[in-house]
Amino acid sequence: MVRDKNVGIQTAELLLQIKAIKLQPQKPFTWASGWKSPIYCDNRITLSFPEVRNFLKEQLAVQIRERYGKPDVIAGVATGAIGIGMLVADHMDVPFIYVRPEAKKHGRQNQVEGQLQPGQKVVVVEDLISTGKSSLNAVSALQTDGAKVLGMIALFSYGFDFAKENFKTAGIELSTLSDYEHLLAAAIAKGDFDDQTTSLLNSWRQDPSNWNNS
Repeated sequence: MVRDKNVGIQTAELLLQIKAIKLQPQKPFTWASGWKSPIYCDNRITLSFPEVRNFLKEQLAVQIRERYGKPDVIAGVATGAIGIGMLVADHMDVPFIYVRPEAKKHGRQNQVEGQLQPGQKVVVVEDLISTGKSSLNAVSALQTDGAKVLGMIALFSYGFDFAKENFKTAGIELSTLSDYEHLLAAAIAKGDFDDQTTSLLNSWRQDPSNWNNS
């Protein structure tokens, strides 16, 4: 859920500008899942642009404060959200931890890296929400370690209905700076696409597993 429409548009514009997000409806990307997609998103690129990463860091911190106050800990989801999560934690002057996709097979065999005390209030920072499964896996790991997860905030979401249902079922509040809807609005405002192409882009989000660009 995008809480500030102006921030949603501005974030989308910045991600398009630095090519962290690419839209290619006529030459779709192929995801690891095998899905054909008109969009590719790699928000790690934002870390290479100081003005962009500072804007994102500040907006994430603003929305966290407005929604949750000052948490005890910020957690980033590995690997994509480690960088931006750490920047947010530093900006808010709170401890930072990160969550691996699974526990290490050696050493201390941690899935949650960093110091976390049972009962601490944690806000999870994510870079991208697709199905939400990997993000919610991180939440589950934190809860297993005794964290009180207040919610999750992400830079961008594709806005799939099944992702929203996954978060609702898990009882985890999700906020995002921007999403696919605001991205299309920003691209259309720039005059990047005609009505037919816009319709094609909209159809992908409705049924991404069966989408084609014909």
